[in-house]
Amino acid sequence: MDSLIRVIVVDDHEIFRSGLKMVINKLGYARVVAEAANGAEFLQLLDEEETDIVLMDIEMPVMNGIEATRQALEKKPGLKVIALTMFTEDAYIQHMIEAGAKGFLIKNIRKDVLDRAIQAVYNGKTYYSEELWDYFTKSIVKEEKTENDLVITRRELEVLQLLAEGLSNKEIGDRLFVSERTIVGHKSNLMTKTNTKNTVSLLAFAIRNGLIHI
Repeated sequence: MDSLIRVIVVDDHEIFRSGLKMVINKLGYARVVAEAANGAEFLQLLDEEETDIVLMDIEMPVMNGIEATRQALEKKPGLKVIALTMFTEDAYIQHMIEAGAKGFLIKNIRKDVLDRAIQAVYNGKTYYSEELWDYFTKSIVKEEKTENDLVITRRELEVLQLLAEGLSNKEIGDRLFVSERTIVGHKSNLMTKTNTKNTVSLLAFAIRNGLIHI
């Protein structure tokens, strides 16, 4: 990497921010350029600081991470957001995916996991903590069908893989040369076939059954 990856940490707990900042600055290839205690404060910083990656808490006062991510990506579509979450916040994860987050980390992350996440997301990939996938498959996907019961088309598998890579409906449509509405239809069909209720549980099902690679 020719220059340091610029990171903004957004979390309403100052001690947690300080700890994260210390770890990131010791990675050698990244530097925390700013901190914010809530989404609104972060959006103000975004106009002042050039940044590559944002580590974004989901639940915060004033403005939560979902709305902050949505507004930030409207301003700077190339920005990459990694969500910081607790296991109890799974109801918000679907909304963070829709807002455009490319990665998810649980808050008791180890240094090596943070390292892998930052590098993966910076290089255009998605990253989900292994612990988070275990949680999804155990707690969200409860009455799923098995792969043997499914008839999934090649195009649906392509859509699944691109979802796992963090692309939005529109980005997938552009990649496959079809409309966004067509992609929404494929996702709806996939959720019906797999007996899942949202993108998170659909991806958890796909990973559990070896349908996609992450």
